[in-house]
Order: sequence, then C-alpha cells, then structure tokens
Amino acid sequence: MGSTDIEVIRSQALNERDYGELSGLNKDDARERWGAEQVHLWRRSYDVPPPGGESLKDTAARVLPFYIERILPRVMAGDRVLVAAHGNSLRALVMVLDHMTTQTIAGLEIATGVPLVYRLASDTTVAAKSVLERDIDV
Repeated sequence: MGSTDIEVIRSQALNERDYGELSGLNKDDARERWGAEQVHLWRRSYDVPPPGGESLKDTAARVLPFYIERILPRVMAGDRVLVAAHGNSLRALVMVLDHMTTQTIAGLEIATGVPLVYRLASDTTVAAKSVLERDIDV
C-alpha cells in the first residue's frame, strides 16, 4: 500500500467463531468425545453450533454489520481496505461477496496468509476477484 500511516481498526466483530465446548481441544480429542460425524457437522455446517458456541450463521451475524457499516463505505469512497481476520469470519464475508449458498460454504477453505482481493462496482457488487499467491523461500 506504500504508506506508513495506515489507520488500524480493531473490532471484536471480526473475531474467530466461538467453538464453545470444543475450544482448546484438538480435532482428535473432540472426535473421540463426540464422534467424527458430529464434530464435522459442528465445524462445517452453516447453522449448527457446537455446545455453548457459535455457528457460521452466528459469526456472519456479527461480521456482516461491521462490513456494511465500517468497510463498505470506505471502499465505496475509493479507499483501499485490508481486512485481516480469522478463517470463519472471512468465510462469512466471502459467502456474501461471492453469493455462496449455505451448502457450498461448507466446503470453502481459506488459506492462511493468502490475500483475496476484491474490486467492487459502484453498485457494491463484486466486479473482480483475485488471489495473491507467490512462492516464498523460507
């Protein structure tokens, strides 16, 4: 972006989905306790939350107002906006931007650290989307 004075806005609206009783457990431990099929349902479905946690639908209910109220006005004003958020928060946003169904969102994996670039038209629809990937020697 070529700037050192970038405004940073932090918001709990972009926090990761709350996994409730699954929080702190690895996938194998959760599968052992509740069964692989149930854990998969909780993790990948749109509207079935784990015990004491949030579904993707719940996550979207807090992400989308932030997008509409804080991000979209800046983009429509011509600003470039970088959103750094957790996987499920981003999945909720991508679901709306890409007009994905509740069935297709279940299979969406968002790679960590790989930027998705959206360009919006004047009517706020997606005019273009690209994925910025490059090989990095570590």
